[in-house]
Amino acid sequence: MFSNHNENSMNYPGHAIDTVALSKTFLSNVFAWMFLGLLATAGTAWIFADNASLMALLVTETGMTMLGWIVMLAPLGFVLLLGFGYQKFSSQAMVILFVTFAILMGMSLSFIFLAYELGSIATTFAITAGMFGGMALLGYTTRTDLTKFGSILIMALIGIIIATVVNLLILRSPMMDYVISLLGVLIFTGLTAYDVQKLKRIGSQVEQASEDGRKLTIMGALTLYLDFINLFLFLLRFLGNRR
Repeated sequence: MFSNHNENSMNYPGHAIDTVALSKTFLSNVFAWMFLGLLATAGTAWIFADNASLMALLVTETGMTMLGWIVMLAPLGFVLLLGFGYQKFSSQAMVILFVTFAILMGMSLSFIFLAYELGSIATTFAITAGMFGGMALLGYTTRTDLTKFGSILIMALIGIIIATVVNLLILRSPMMDYVISLLGVLIFTGLTAYDVQKLKRIGSQVEQASEDGRKLTIMGALTLYLDFINLFLFLLRFLGNRR
């Protein structure tokens, strides 16, 4: 598909210009929604971490509250809801779900402020932003088709999910946890480039103002948001100074 697209672009210069413009506009909208989601998450996490009364709703001296467990598990439910409900939901409904998901993620991630020092969180966030930006640029500019590369990374992601569950419930090995974290950083670094290239292709074929175009924008923002958050969390396990 990628090579055919390049061939068409050479044969029809006017079409190539339109295609490039469509991709840029689509990706600009995707990144705008992604940054909005990250802002909502960061703001919510800070508000909860900075307010003992709000944190008490999620965790007590004896452990997490019922609301805390709901907050921890709800983001996964929202991701599945957005994915499987794509055809049924309107673009407006998907926007509401995405923003709600980002806020719930912020509540969930407020726990990291209890576990790690603020300075190391800020440093890790900056490093994540740099790595993410570099790989996003690579994914946008490279002429290499990353489809097969992305398929391998997705299979590897499934593998580390299984390994994480096994290690959590059975092995409980610190070394295995270290290996999983390292693989997680590599996988989500690669997936960032793959997903940006995939979204670039989608953007060249979708009508921005259409209902499908708006829905694909939100799904694209969700994809890149998850790449960023997961990369940040895996890096934090290496770089974060625990309290």
